[in-house]
Amino acid sequence: MTTHAPLDTITLDIIENALKNARFEMDAVLYRAAMSPIVREQHDEFPMICDRFGRMVVGQFGSHIPSIVEYFKDGILPGDVVLLSDPYLCAGSISHVNDWLVIIPVYFHGDLVGYTSMFGHMMDVGGPVPGSQPAAARTIFGEGIKIPPVKIYEGGKLNRTALDVILNNTRTPEMNETDLMALIAGCRTAEKRVVELCERFGQERYLSALDSLLERTRNAMKQLIVKMIPENKISFVDFVDDDGLGNGPFVMKLTIWREGEKAFFDFTGTDGQALGPINFHINEGLAKLFIGVYMIMAYDPQILFNDGFYDLFEVVLPEGSLLNPKFPAAVGNRLNTHTRLFDVISGALGINNPQLAMAAGYGTSPYFVYSGNDPEGRYFQMVELLYGGVPGRPIGDGLDGHSWWPLFTATPAEYNECYYPVRVDKYDTALDTAGPGKHRGGAGIEKVYTFLSDGEVSINDDRAVSHPWGIFGGKCGGLSSKTLVRHDGTEESLESKKDFVRVSAGDQLVYRTAGAGGWGDPLDRPADRVRFDVIAGIVSMDSAKEDYGVVMDASSFEVDVEETELLRREMRAERGNVPAFHFGPLVDEYRKQRGVQDSTDGMYV
Repeated sequence: MTTHAPLDTITLDIIENALKNARFEMDAVLYRAAMSPIVREQHDEFPMICDRFGRMVVGQFGSHIPSIVEYFKDGILPGDVVLLSDPYLCAGSISHVNDWLVIIPVYFHGDLVGYTSMFGHMMDVGGPVPGSQPAAARTIFGEGIKIPPVKIYEGGKLNRTALDVILNNTRTPEMNETDLMALIAGCRTAEKRVVELCERFGQERYLSALDSLLERTRNAMKQLIVKMIPENKISFVDFVDDDGLGNGPFVMKLTIWREGEKAFFDFTGTDGQALGPINFHINEGLAKLFIGVYMIMAYDPQILFNDGFYDLFEVVLPEGSLLNPKFPAAVGNRLNTHTRLFDVISGALGINNPQLAMAAGYGTSPYFVYSGNDPEGRYFQMVELLYGGVPGRPIGDGLDGHSWWPLFTATPAEYNECYYPVRVDKYDTALDTAGPGKHRGGAGIEKVYTFLSDGEVSINDDRAVSHPWGIFGGKCGGLSSKTLVRHDGTEESLESKKDFVRVSAGDQLVYRTAGAGGWGDPLDRPADRVRFDVIAGIVSMDSAKEDYGVVMDASSFEVDVEETELLRREMRAERGNVPAFHFGPLVDEYRKQRGVQDSTDGMYV
């Protein structure tokens, strides 16, 4: 259904920017009211404003609302607030039970004109492991409380009994309740702004503006599809390391092509669902959203990101696969697979578009939990997301130690040291993790924690064995690693996914995240840029010579121009053809073992 009301371009722009401002105001309200560091400091939350059909018009995530509205026979009425956290009851729109999702209907003079919605990651939702993302979970029942769609407010009245039952199943009830009320406040703020727009411009004109914004995004996406996606089929394969239970590596395969103005993304060939919790329960709509947002951000960031383009995509997600697991598959650590989804999209789209292609990034969401009782006997639970290298690009180097999600930030060391018995001794780029290239990949980070109290540690990461690949002559990025240094000096290498690691006061954890692949031939990188990276501690002297062909004085760091030119000529003569994609030795071995074939085979720069 489409409304028809007089609408000029100036009014449309005013309404669009008012909605964008309201979306960021949701964030601001949440950050001021939330208590947990993972929301307040790291911004692990996603807002959106939708039309009356539940289609996202502005926001960070795709719409899940139509399926939730159908859950309530009487509908969602004025004063109602819906809360849920079960991925299997919202078609995977939230992807694990730590994410608490809030939906509020927006009514104007008795008519439904839209919805506001927001979800945020809760510090803890129960289960066997503090932080509620157990590496060894075999079903979703082992990952904490699953909240079905429930009206936590009905007609403006709080359902205190339901909330008490939910909070009774968490280790951090005070933080969870505060963050929940902050999410509701953010949605209420957007609700108010939508009502103001209806009052200012009239209900019909406001609704027409939403239709126009969705249609405008659709038209822009249609042009991107025709320009960027070929009619011939192109396939690309990457790997997820393991599932935390010793199984893996897991293949993720994507084949793309175009028929007229419609794009096809087929994940046939992706491995079956894992026993462990790396499964990503994604529905067709959400898959379209992730593909669309990648194309918008990579090819034309000025396009308004919304749900308007879904009918232009066809997506195949084989049932029972890593990307479409059957209930009750465990999904708590799904971001190892989720972020790898962007890598295969990047690889497939980049084959025909080298001028806009990117390499692979750190490909996960490194996660760290430290819990226990402090010297005064008080329970503590520190939860932190860490970041890694962002891919090298045609226009420049990748970002060092950056989040995949553009608005996430790092928790300040001062915050952790103030509230938890921990000391952050180092937070720096990880040496030689940045994939060499004309434009190098971003470096991972090396963070060193010293524990000041006995406790327990959980970690979850990936890219410990499968390198982030380089592209068009760029080399792969460095791997992640975790090393526990006991207070007596002994060292223990930890798996990338591990729970129940006992630590004592004085022990240290060296947490290194993966870097990203480089773009373009490293021998084309200006020698002075390599010199700068050596001085900055991003590239070692050995890598400068072996990967970039740059000869430097070990004490002054001055470049020997003549020796560098000579070495680079020799390296070019000796190396022969350069593969367009550099996956690294371990991934090359995986590809041989699994008989993997894709469109990168036989491609050279």
